[in-house]
Amino acid sequence: MLHTNLTHVLTEQEHKQLLQENENVMICCGRMGPMCIPVYEVMEEIENEYKNVKFADMEFDSPDAKVIRNLPECRSFQGLPFVVYYKNGQVVKATSSIQNKEQVTTILDANFVKQN
Repeated sequence: MLHTNLTHVLTEQEHKQLLQENENVMICCGRMGPMCIPVYEVMEEIENEYKNVKFADMEFDSPDAKVIRNLPECRSFQGLPFVVYYKNGQVVKATSSIQNKEQVTTILDANFVKQN
């Protein structure tokens, strides 16, 4: 399991349930490495600012992470983490590699109406 304060998605079933129960979801699929940790930190920092978005992580090396690794939107990715943004269960954006707060919030603001 990843050592973050985010919701942990451990199985395909949990992934499916998360998407069914939440309109807006951001999942960071990675490891506890130098490219991933800054993204987890950004997610933890902004989680309270985006009450309408469910933030979660998933361990890249878990067999169940194939639900993210095998997405068509992630097919060309070469760097971790894989970050996928879902609206109503559908992928609206996917990115890879390190991202800063401005990059993440720009994507969130473009795809999910911010609610306080």
